[in-house]
Amino acid sequence: MKKIGIVVFGVLMLFACENRSKVQDKKTVEQKKVVYQVFTRLFGNTKTTNKAWGTKEENGVGKFIDFSEKALSEIKKLGVTHIWYTGVLHHAMVTDYTDYGISNDDPDVVKGRAGSPYAVKDYYNVDPDLAVNPEKRMQEFEALIERTHNAGMKVIIDIVPNHIARKYEGKSNPEGVKDFGANDDTTKEYDRNNNFYYVVGEEFKVPKPLHNYKPLGGENHIGVDGEFIENPAKWTGNGSRLAQPNFYDWYETVKINYGVRPDGTKDFSVLPKGYALKEAKEHFEFWKGQEVPDSWNKFKDIALFWLGKGVDGFRYDMAEMVPVEFWSYMNSSIKMKNKDAFLLAEVYNPDLYRDYIHLGKMDYLYDKVALYDSIKKIVQEKGSTDAISMIVDDLKDIEHNMLHFLENHDEQRFASAEFAGSSKKIKPAMIVSATLTSAPTMLYFGQEVGEKAEENAGFGTATRTSIFDYIGVPAHQRWMNNGAFDGGQLSKGEQELRAFYKTLLNFTINSSALMGDFYDLHSYNRMNSEMYNNLHYAFARWSENEQLIIFVNFDKNITNQLVLHLPKDLITTFNLNDGTYTLKDQLGGNAKHKLVVKNGLGFIRIHANGLDGFIFKIQ
Repeated sequence: MKKIGIVVFGVLMLFACENRSKVQDKKTVEQKKVVYQVFTRLFGNTKTTNKAWGTKEENGVGKFIDFSEKALSEIKKLGVTHIWYTGVLHHAMVTDYTDYGISNDDPDVVKGRAGSPYAVKDYYNVDPDLAVNPEKRMQEFEALIERTHNAGMKVIIDIVPNHIARKYEGKSNPEGVKDFGANDDTTKEYDRNNNFYYVVGEEFKVPKPLHNYKPLGGENHIGVDGEFIENPAKWTGNGSRLAQPNFYDWYETVKINYGVRPDGTKDFSVLPKGYALKEAKEHFEFWKGQEVPDSWNKFKDIALFWLGKGVDGFRYDMAEMVPVEFWSYMNSSIKMKNKDAFLLAEVYNPDLYRDYIHLGKMDYLYDKVALYDSIKKIVQEKGSTDAISMIVDDLKDIEHNMLHFLENHDEQRFASAEFAGSSKKIKPAMIVSATLTSAPTMLYFGQEVGEKAEENAGFGTATRTSIFDYIGVPAHQRWMNNGAFDGGQLSKGEQELRAFYKTLLNFTINSSALMGDFYDLHSYNRMNSEMYNNLHYAFARWSENEQLIIFVNFDKNITNQLVLHLPKDLITTFNLNDGTYTLKDQLGGNAKHKLVVKNGLGFIRIHANGLDGFIFKIQ
């Protein structure tokens, strides 16, 4: 037996002594979901200028129409079931659209030139940057929804209930809908039906800049004067109560009031005991007829409006900053209109996961602080795969609800210098992320071709593709090939990387085993296999008609003569007799592997290249 730390050894012993083959209930879901997040403004941009703080004329901007039938077909072929169109809603920006009846925004309270998609300015319309004809921007988006559906995929957009743009103007409001703050009593810091919190008696002041920051990179612009009129000042989006927020506060936004008093107490009904076990319909019935804070109704109406446009689901920004009772109210209303609506929330506090799933009726949460952070440490040679087994055990009751990703708009690109430094390290990480549980898999556009995000965009920084600036995405542009969407400019390595993603993702959405049961082989092999170490990870997945053994090697070095052991209870579960069984790698590997069962125990002699992985199907 290998010598390992006493603490890790003890934990692994607990895992090994327990038959952990069933970490979730049987799923009725027909297939695994794959979400393709795309930053809509950047997707179709073909310009390669990439000037820091460049205008849309200089650096280019993508449009709804760039998602052609060909583009959508190629995304679908990648193995995608849902597209999350990020940055669709009309948000604050510096670009002038006054010719279309849109007021200018103040650069002193806009991040970047193109603006943050999470500073929504008008919830009932879409970003004019994205339309060929800004006057008909809603019609152009509706046509994109239809094209996406025709391509066999569903549509997700953002809703940001925690905060809105500092200068919100609902010029597209449906009849009878009043703007946020229209009826607020601004003489009070707090009132249950105020949409905002106020710093009574003080005017808003623009934050003092840090690190020689200048809006628009120091460009001489009529709007850059260090002032923005807001009297009284409102609380800032991240909760700052200062009339002059700090530079690192979300100063471009203001926080929404959901009936939570400044002391943190709740000014609304709480869900009765036992509602965590109740379905959305019962939550809907509970809230029916109850008087709720005005902001609750405003956001419920916004969500229902977009469902009416054909949107199939929402990604909720910073959901944990909004009370869980509101989510019960809103999500149950959504499910009454579309029971299959896809509801994904950004929640980073593990202590809140189960409340937001069971009480808030979320379908999915980011698995960021557990799986993503652990994989990142492993890839950077700062962590151990032992952590993955602990994560599986800790989240086994909600594994289906914890969406997996290796990139999104907030995180560093995997291939960037500060993450992995190369897309060559992606294979073991992506296999684990996509096959560990029955939860959805998400990838960020350009990830599948190894985008590195090396540009100095302006407000946005390198290693993350900027969401604030007009910029091009070089690796993605090579795949886009001037609108042909055929990968014609990709290097051989980029083509092979995209082919890997295509094979893996299509396998996941067609595998019944990945919606079935799980067995931790890692803990067992850490104690019983001589060559197996904490840069390897192995597990089994199965259903009635499919049995998989999955093994990955996070080590840069070739793994020779490793014997992977399968315990008796798994062999019994698989109903395997003594003998030799052929294993077929579902990722197309040519190496021939066999499963040998002798005296009720299983053995696989594995030869794996560095940074390699296999999905073995027992024939």
